[in-house]
Amino acid sequence: MAFMLKELDHVQLAAPPGSEDLSRNFYGELLGMKEVEKPESLKKRGGVWFQFGSSQLHIGIEEPFTPARKAHPALVIENLDELKLHLKANQVPFKEDSLLPGADRIYVDDPFGNRLEMLEWK
Repeated sequence: MAFMLKELDHVQLAAPPGSEDLSRNFYGELLGMKEVEKPESLKKRGGVWFQFGSSQLHIGIEEPFTPARKAHPALVIENLDELKLHLKANQVPFKEDSLLPGADRIYVDDPFGNRLEMLEWK
């Protein structure tokens, strides 16, 4: 093969108009992602950008809005058990799933109905 996939550059999810503060609360305060400045060309479009590891998560504002459910991002987590305790303490529901061999994972929905898969490789 002449090419090699190296890493994820960014993930984009959708949110309804006026949801920037909820995005900051969920992704920034709850999950601890660092908000980063949006590219100049996207400032007029709304939304919020977050850094996680070497990748970015873009919460784009869309009308009409459709949450990502089946095609959802999977975020690799260290200390998944600690994240589960943190989510429980903040009354954020999640579903555990052990069907992926070699990984522990949970599913959690953001305030807009986007599904996130959080996994830790064993």
